[in-house]
Amino acid sequence: MSLCPICRRQKAVEAYKPFCSKRCADVDLQRWFTGGYAVPTDDAVDDEKDR
Repeated sequence: MSLCPICRRQKAVEAYKPFCSKRCADVDLQRWFTGGYAVPTDDAVDDEKDR
């Protein structure tokens, strides 16, 4: 049995796998868009270089 990785309350539904609903799928997508799943790094940001 595979639980939804967002709400962890319901089983995954085939249409939205690995999520249980469109809502949980959208929550996950929003986290990707806003950098919630960013990989931490030690690299310094060089703003002058980016301009």
